[in-house]
Amino acid sequence: QVQLVESGGGLVQAGGSLRLSCVVSGSRPGVSAVGWFRQAQGPGKRREEVALITSAGTIKYGDSVKGRFTISRDTAKNTHDLQMTDLKPEDTAVYYCYFGAPEGPSWGPGTQVTVSS
Repeated sequence: QVQLVESGGGLVQAGGSLRLSCVVSGSRPGVSAVGWFRQAQGPGKRREEVALITSAGTIKYGDSVKGRFTISRDTAKNTHDLQMTDLKPEDTAVYYCYFGAPEGPSWGPGTQVTVSS
């Protein structure tokens, strides 16, 4: 069973930086997609894709984070990180680690990121 554990969330002032890390365990050998999603609180707020590395190695970012966030992975350690810079209050959300194995997606429990103005 695949398990994901996030770390690195917290409270930061606008303009600051945070780095999120995700450790994946229990996965089968091979390259799968990895990424980060987030969901803000409030009615109508849906989980949105923040950054993704596909199984082919293509990197994609959500429009609102392009140029500020960077995703990376270490396949040997089975980890992937999200470096977030120039954080804005609208980045406040619960951030979820994602692992896209062929047999189905897995999610971490989430880590809160709060950006104060």
